[in-house]
Amino acid sequence: MTDYGDLREQLEQRLADLLERADVIEDDLRHPLDADSSEQAIDLADDEALEGVDGVLRQEIAQIRMALLRIENGTYGRCSQCGKPIARKRLEARPIATRCVDCAS
Repeated sequence: MTDYGDLREQLEQRLADLLERADVIEDDLRHPLDADSSEQAIDLADDEALEGVDGVLRQEIAQIRMALLRIENGTYGRCSQCGKPIARKRLEARPIATRCVDCAS
């Protein structure tokens, strides 16, 4: 079995960063709307953009959690499609990768 301790640390740090950013976005989204209708329009547009960013963050959070789970259960580094090992360099570049280069292309 390959040691992925360094990649696990990288994933855990990225997860912590993303969770912190998602919390900030959620706090921003909870703010009450301004009484001024023109300000409300701006706030709603800002909120829509923040919701989009939050969605992307949440997707990456889920992918990182799945990668950490694969490390735990010993399936990390194996292609989910063909079962062959995923190259270490690919995992270093994209630690959430689930497929080898051949299957991903």
